[in-house]
Formats: sequence, structure tokens, C-alpha cells
Amino acid sequence: MILVDADSCPVKSEIVEMADAFSVPVLFVASYAHMKNDLSDTAWKFVDSTKEAVDLYIMNHVKAGDVVVTQDIGLASTLLLNGVYVLSPKGNLYEESQIHTALDMRYLSAKARRRGVYGKGPKPYKAEDRRRFVDQLAKILSNFEGI
Repeated sequence: MILVDADSCPVKSEIVEMADAFSVPVLFVASYAHMKNDLSDTAWKFVDSTKEAVDLYIMNHVKAGDVVVTQDIGLASTLLLNGVYVLSPKGNLYEESQIHTALDMRYLSAKARRRGVYGKGPKPYKAEDRRRFVDQLAKILSNFEGI
């Protein structure tokens, strides 16, 4: 199964296409604050708008071997310990060997923001990020199929 932290996911249509191509169920999880009228033929679960509600829902419903798409490094670090594939919308596969560095960078950035030091923010989402995401998701799903 593919679970998606859907509040700010830019690759929803790509996920649906890939899930259909590999016959893998997909569930988009979002807060009520991000509820949409057009839900198409995909499965959606809406949760409270509290800060961690989407993360908690995903953590409580994911199983080892599932795929989760999220930008949330904290959620990724928790899921990796449970044998879950965690992929960012930019196509970066989170791995246990690298997650500690990402968590440290997140901590240092938050600490700097509390002191009033703000960086440039995230880089714009590009077509190459979308291609990397599709390629990485295809690679993960191909492993399920034994291709």
C-alpha cells in the first residue's frame, strides 16, 4: 500500500498513475483544513487539523513494506524503524543511514529560526524532481512485483 501525507504533496497524480500501473492501493491522508471537493476515484482519509494528526494516522495504519510519501523528516525517521519505504515528493528515498543527519539539520534550522535567522526556504519544485520521484517510486514498486 502507498500512504501519502497529502496536505502539501505536489505529485498526487503521479502517485495515482503509478499505483494503477502496479495495482497497488493508495490512500491520501490530509487534514480537514485541506479538504477538496474533487476526490476523483482515489481513496482519501481526512483527519483533524491539529499539527500532527496526519502523521499519527499514518504511523498507526502503516505496515512494514508499505510506501509512504512525505516531506516530514520526523515522520520518516519513525517509519524507517518499522521497515517502511519513505519517499519524499522530490524523489529522495529516506534511509536509516542518512536520517540522523537530516534530523540534525532540521534541529539546527529550527534553532536558528528561533533566534530570528531565516534561510532562503526550500528550493522550487522542478520537472527533474518530478522525474526523480516517478523513477524512484517505480523502482520501489517494481521490487514488489519482482520485476
